Amino acid sequence: MAERATDPVQLARRWVVDYFNRQDAAAARAFITPDYALEIGDVVFAGRDTAWLPAVAKQMETFPGMGMTVHQVLAGTDRVAVCFTEHGASGGPGGRVAVWSGVAIYRSNGTQLTGCVAQEDYLTRLRQLKSGQADPVDPPAAAPWDALALPPDPAAEAAVRRWLMGSWPHPEAAVRCDDEHLTGVPLQFEVTSGKVTELFSSGPEVAFHVVQTGLYRGGMTGVAASTQPMTLHVNGLVRVQDGQVVSGRVIRDRIGLRGALLKGIKP
Repeated sequence: MAERATDPVQLARRWVVDYFNRQDAAAARAFITPDYALEIGDVVFAGRDTAWLPAVAKQMETFPGMGMTVHQVLAGTDRVAVCFTEHGASGGPGGRVAVWSGVAIYRSNGTQLTGCVAQEDYLTRLRQLKSGQADPVDPPAAAPWDALALPPDPAAEAAVRRWLMGSWPHPEAAVRCDDEHLTGVPLQFEVTSGKVTELFSSGPEVAFHVVQTGLYRGGMTGVAASTQPMTLHVNGLVRVQDGQVVSGRVIRDRIGLRGALLKGIKP
């Protein structure tokens, strides 16, 4: 077999094609470091073999035919962002089917993936499993693994940082958040502050992870508005034009926020 390319995009390709869609843990060990850690919401799965692989294996047991469709890839020098959808039947053939989207930012040391910060829309998955009605899967990217790393755009990055200090919902209809384009019910979250932990650009496109603090004002079924400050993890991949965010995909940890609100504690 020819030697595999090890730039971040090709490492992400191996993650999706060799590991996830084949559900092959042995393949993951070939290009992921032993100390690999996944950060998702407030949960950290630290350790490839002791925490992360077992956690994903449980999900694969629940959705044995699960697969991933990639919609966009953003290439950086040491990172790569992937906008994707996971989909499968709970329990296997005959089970209820769910479709849920995510945005992940993978870190690379030049030869292997070392970590990832991701958000997946588990709340929309729960909605579909309860209703028995699966959402559609968005079309795949035509050539996701041919994404080129363009020079960074500091102005675009600054525009996104400013945009992330705004409250939800944002007015840009072309920025699709979670499943709001399907349900028509937006999350109402008044942002008071935010901490950006990951952000990089490739030309006018910017990938990010931010932890926002603010007040939940409504938008989740069965969860009343609250005056208690909460935190909300947000991942996104957006496009900037003329100093403004004009389109993109955003996934927020709504299920973590929901759980914290129902418990009456910070997530």
